[in-house]
Amino acid sequence: MAATASPGAGGMDAKARTSPKSVKFLFGGLAGMGATVFVQPLDLVKNRMQLSGEGAKTREYKTSFHALTSILRAEGLRGIYTGLPADQRRGYKNVFNALIRIVREEGVLTLWRGCIPTMARAVVVNAAQLASYSQSKQFLLDSGYFSDNILCHFCASMISGLVTTAASMPVDIVKTRIQNMRMIDGKPEYKNGLDVLVKVVRYEGFFSLWKGFTPYYARLGPHTVLTFIFLEQMNKAYKRLFLSG
Repeated sequence: MAATASPGAGGMDAKARTSPKSVKFLFGGLAGMGATVFVQPLDLVKNRMQLSGEGAKTREYKTSFHALTSILRAEGLRGIYTGLPADQRRGYKNVFNALIRIVREEGVLTLWRGCIPTMARAVVVNAAQLASYSQSKQFLLDSGYFSDNILCHFCASMISGLVTTAASMPVDIVKTRIQNMRMIDGKPEYKNGLDVLVKVVRYEGFFSLWKGFTPYYARLGPHTVLTFIFLEQMNKAYKRLFLSG
């Protein structure tokens, strides 16, 4: 009579072949980091454009391409992986030095500056992104020209990114301005998010609320797709090297 494996043993074997939670956590972080390497220049251009027009000393960028070429011309290739324009930088050596100096110089509550607009942006982004992505993906699959693969995911992400960008950019510019605002004569530059919106519209024009639209849009879709591509490849490599056999 042939021997049969007990359900318990099979269950233990299946469980043993699952990636540990620590590995999943590591791969998730690495996938996000890998995607950021590719989209960071776009995010930099978006932030520079959102902050342009705040003061006389700030360089005004006409378009995303103008911003990118200006940064490359003035700061070189490494410039697209830096942060703010040189006169706006605060000289932080690293993230730990930034945390210590912010707490010491501006108070611990400054670490949560822009918390409310950040929360508002997260709500808008997630609501718009998840709903539009699922609808776009289903639309593409129903068209008969796509199957459930990377191409379909990419196209759905780009459609979703367009909707999400249009919906979230006004909130995003509020978040960026508040997080980067300075003290003027002992008073904060902006009172709250509504004050940012009013001042941007009044002094820079209504459509300035969507300043940096192109790099923001170009960043949103590919970042999601690249994250999942990297994650899937790392999971496949881990299963092949450590769980096979």
